[in-house]
Formats: sequence, structure tokens, C-alpha cells
Amino acid sequence: MGGPGARPLLFLDVDGTLIPLGTRPDGGPARPAPAGSNPLLARLDPEHGAWLSALPCDLVWATSWMAEANEVIGPPLGLPELPVVDWPEDEGPGPVHWKTRGLVGWAAGRPFVWVDDEITDADRAWVAAHHPGPALLHEVNPRRGLTRHDVATVAGWLARL
Repeated sequence: MGGPGARPLLFLDVDGTLIPLGTRPDGGPARPAPAGSNPLLARLDPEHGAWLSALPCDLVWATSWMAEANEVIGPPLGLPELPVVDWPEDEGPGPVHWKTRGLVGWAAGRPFVWVDDEITDADRAWVAAHHPGPALLHEVNPRRGLTRHDVATVAGWLARL
């Protein structure tokens, strides 16, 4: 994983982020999913892989898809195999998202961006209190999923590190 001097991390969610829960960001119809696959995969935008790969950070799956993200989500986006956050058994008390504590632990002090559709102010406050490095918790609109504007926001934050 590396120490605080290593490249920043980008923790990447899938549902509501790479797979929008509404229409595609460009407003067009969903592409047909490959036969026998999850129909939600038709909502993936192949441009996301290039957008994310161009960012100066290390991409990490932070999703309930776990390792399956490397098999099902990454290939249509043109992403290489990525590390996967292994979620702790105990989510801990409080109003923070079930991923928050695990991401801070995985980051181990490294700067990180977390892109997800379920981030709240409670998560931001918890990370600010428990993570010694810079962190951007960027909430994506789950109806639209990841947009160019979201990626530009992340890129701008990374450029200021």
C-alpha cells in the first residue's frame, strides 16, 4: 500500500457511481448488456476508464462487488486489474457509512479520494478526525453516475496536493 509519501489513492465505488441508477449521463438509451450478463452493465460508460486512468493516483475498487469488479466492471472500461478493499467484519458504531472506517484503514495515512454516491457529512467529519492525510470525499449523484464534472473536481483536488 505504501506510506504517506506514495501516490494518492482513488477509492472507486460501482453502484450509483460507475453504474448510474437513472439514465446515462449523456441522456442516451442504455447500451445492450452482453447476453447472460447483469443488465445493469449496459449502464457502464466506456469513457470512464480513460478518464480515471488519466488521473495521477492509484485506483482501488471500494465496492460491494469486491474482486468481481475486476472481472465484470474493469474490462468494459479498459481498466487493468485493480486492488480491492477487503471490508472489515465490524462496521463500528455511529452514523458513518459502512465503508468509511475500512477506507481510512486501507489508506494508512496516504492522501485519498473516495468517489461514491452514499457519502454524508458524518463520513467527512469522521475522516477529518481519524485520517492524518488529505482526503476528498466526493459524492456522485446516483441518478447520473460519474460525470466529466466529477472527474474534473477530483483532478483539480489532486493537482493541489
